Formats: sequence, structure tokens, C-alpha cells
Amino acid sequence: MIKFYCQLYFLIGMKCFLLKMIKKNNAPVLQIALDLVNLHRALQIAEEAIKGGVNWIEAGTPLIKSEGMNAVRKLKEKFPNHTIVADMKTVDGGSAEIEIAAKAGAGVVLILGVSDNTSIREAILAAKKYGVKIGCDLIDVIEEKFIERALELEEMGVDIICVHVGVDQQMIYGGEKTVELTRKVAERLKPTTLVATAGGLNSETAYKAREAGADIIIVGGALYKAKNPEESAKTIWKSINEAKSIKTDLFKKYSEEELYDVFMKVSTPNISDAMHREGEMQGLYPIWIGTDKEPLKFAGKAVTVRAYNGDWSKPVESIDVAQEGEVIVIDACEGKDAVWGELASWSCIQKGIAAVVIDGAIRDVDDIREIRFPAFARFITPTAGEPRGMGEINTPIECGNQKIEAGDWIIGDQSGVVVVPKYKAKEIANRAIDVLEKENRIREEIQRGSTLSKVLKLKKWEKFG
Repeated sequence: MIKFYCQLYFLIGMKCFLLKMIKKNNAPVLQIALDLVNLHRALQIAEEAIKGGVNWIEAGTPLIKSEGMNAVRKLKEKFPNHTIVADMKTVDGGSAEIEIAAKAGAGVVLILGVSDNTSIREAILAAKKYGVKIGCDLIDVIEEKFIERALELEEMGVDIICVHVGVDQQMIYGGEKTVELTRKVAERLKPTTLVATAGGLNSETAYKAREAGADIIIVGGALYKAKNPEESAKTIWKSINEAKSIKTDLFKKYSEEELYDVFMKVSTPNISDAMHREGEMQGLYPIWIGTDKEPLKFAGKAVTVRAYNGDWSKPVESIDVAQEGEVIVIDACEGKDAVWGELASWSCIQKGIAAVVIDGAIRDVDDIREIRFPAFARFITPTAGEPRGMGEINTPIECGNQKIEAGDWIIGDQSGVVVVPKYKAKEIANRAIDVLEKENRIREEIQRGSTLSKVLKLKKWEKFG
């Protein structure tokens, strides 16, 4: 009898192993997540992505909230031979929402894994009734319960388990977190259960998601923000098929060591948008505005200085404290006597200090422009004060109506100067890149013969009353 059970367990194990091998060797699905708010743009981008090999088309939650079931309906009308996924993120009333999505043309409906089991069971019954697949999105399921919840959902009869690191989380974790969670889930599920994975995936990480066990690879920003979604989709397929990372500048998480490169790549308006219009130092103006060949642009960590009207001792002493690449930021109490001039600027150039920002006065501006040293100030004057030795270096200050601590990031260009607090610099860098990439896609659509108001459908979104 013991021998019989051993043989039985061996056969069951072999069957599971073979099923997993078959599943792994089958071609995965590449799904585009159209997380946009305007349907005409979603249709255009989907059409381009399909030419690059996208299999499934997802009406993302923002698109559904903006356009309703008409988004699903129009996608199905335009692409009748492709599976349309409705990312409903349903949490209650599962039966009703599955019905409307199915009748609109969806072949797969995504609901939330954090939903009550009663809602999930109702959704599963409705899905069988209307002939669609149910996917359960594990977004915001706490990591300690992640595997346990995935197994519960599988046992209830969910067709697809979707591992998902949300957009806001991606700004911190990037696509690697998605891959890690996918592997943990895929190892525990039955071979017959499909695993979908989403969250910051691109040509650098898509193949890792496949190797981790994903059957459905969901790509959002790396496709809908791309200048050429067709080529981006082809590159992602190449990454999957050749099992290798292919470098991309789209939708990746940047490390602490890469922050300088990121902040030099984006504009201060990009950063302002990423910070919800916060961070701007107000009332400060560039002394040297740059040239076509050498535009005004700097980024570096702050060396802060508290000074007083005309007292230039601490501002000058801070040059000896500052390291190469840093930015000296001076709170001179909006004083109108200069605390900075040409000789201080020359000293910064010799040390490789990136720039100076002064909430107060500067002089010798002709010379500073000639040596092309980046400087912002509130006032210009020929009059200097005296070095009286008052003030502090690397203490919290206020400059241009912004609170700044030593080590915060200071970024400047012809549009102005912004401060990014050091504790969230990585997040803001990634959000600023996201803003830039979305702008690049809109710019591409404008250059094809449209206008900004047409691309964004501004009249549709105007407030009434």
C-alpha cells in the first residue's frame, strides 16, 4: 500500500511538472494597459501596438472611469479579433459589473482580490453565465497575505491571478518588485491557473516576468507613452523571446546614484508637475540665461546658508564647505545689499560647485555672465555689505518661500529653480520622468498634425458653471 501511494504521488508530481513545462513553453500573452482618459488616443495607440504583436487590449481603469463601457465597446468594434480586457477593479456588486462589461464586449474582466469572498463568488458565477474569464488583481493585498490570498482565489475558481504593483508604488519599487511577487505566486498555483503580471514592466524586465512564471505580461507606460508603440512592442517581444534585457529609457525606476542624470534630463516644469505645483522658489531670477550651445541647467544637493543683508562672510565661507556638484543656497533675508559677486563665483568654478541661489542681492553680474556661472538672485545691485560673521552653514533655511535642508536637491533652468526634499528625491525623479514621457507622446501626436486642445479634448473636460 505504501508503495502504491508513493507511485501515485510520483505520478501526480510528474503530471504537475509536465503541465508547468508545457505552460512555460507556450507563448505568453502580451497585453497593453491603456491607462489613458481619452478614447481617441487609446484607440490610436492600441492600433499601433497591435502591429508590434500585442495580443490582448486592456481598457484601463482611468479609461473606463472616463469613457464608461463605451471604451470597451469601441475597442471591441475596432479590434474584433483581439481579447478585450476590462479593468473594472470591482470591489462590490460583482455580478452586475461583470454583466455590463461582458455585454460591452469584454472577454476578460478584472476585479480586486481584496474584495469580500461573497462578491468574488458572485462575479465568478456571472462570468460563467456570460462566457467571460475572471481575473483577480492582487494590488494592495498585504505582502504577508499575498500567497494565501492567491491560493484562496484560485480555490474559488478565478481564471487569472494578476500580480500588480500599482503606478504610485512603481515610483518607488519599479518593475523588479513585480517580478519578485510574480515568482512567489507562480510557484504555488496550479499549472492550469493563468498568472498575469503588471507594474513597471518594459523591455528590461518583461523577460524576467516570463521566467518568473507569468502567462500574461501586462505593459502600460512602456507602450502607451512610447513615441512608436509598434516598435516598443516588438522590442518587448524580442526581450521575451530571447530571454534578455534590452535597454530602454521608458518607465524604469532610477536609483539614488542616477538621480543627477534624471534631474538633468527633466525640466523644472516637469518636476513642478510631478510635485503637484510645489517646490518652486519664487521671486528669483537667473543672472546668466545660457546659450543654445550651453543652456542654463544645473542640479545638485544643497549646501544651505543663513545670512543677513550685506553680510557675505557665511556665503563665502560656504564655498569651502561645499563639494563638487553641490549647489549653494543662501537665505539673505531678501536683503538688497549684495552677499555675492564675481570673486565668489570664480571660487565656485574652481571647486566645481554647480550653482548659487540667493534670496537676496548679487552684484558683478556682467562678469558672472561672462564666466557663465549659474546664479539666481532676487535683486541686482552694485553695493556690497561687510563680512560681519553672522549666520550659519548647513542649517534649515527658507529661500524663495521654500523650506530647504542641507542635502535637498536643487534643480534650475531658464524656467526657474525647484527644490526636491531629499527624503522623496527618488520618487519625484521617477514621477518627473513619467511627466516627461507623457509629454513626449502628446508632442508626437501634435507633430502628426494635431493640436494640444484636440489631443487632450479640452472642451470635453471644461467645467460647467
